[in-house]
Amino acid sequence: MMQKPWNKPVVVMIGEPPVETAIETTQAASWAMIEDWPIEDEPACDKALLIFAEVSKGKRADEDARQAFLAAAVEAGILVRK
Repeated sequence: MMQKPWNKPVVVMIGEPPVETAIETTQAASWAMIEDWPIEDEPACDKALLIFAEVSKGKRADEDARQAFLAAAVEAGILVRK
């Protein structure tokens, strides 16, 4: 499905309590945003979820998902390193 690893993981602080988590696939990014994201209904977050759906259908590249996830992590203030 969406298991092809990204070229480079994106490390974010998520969970309760927040811990550094390396996100390495579009599927992992999708789960992180659905399960553990600290904000909802923000522009970059919504855009990322749409791009993840397009990647899962083979319409977008995994790197597009990574960039969208990165933007959403910055928006949420949880990016550790990219």
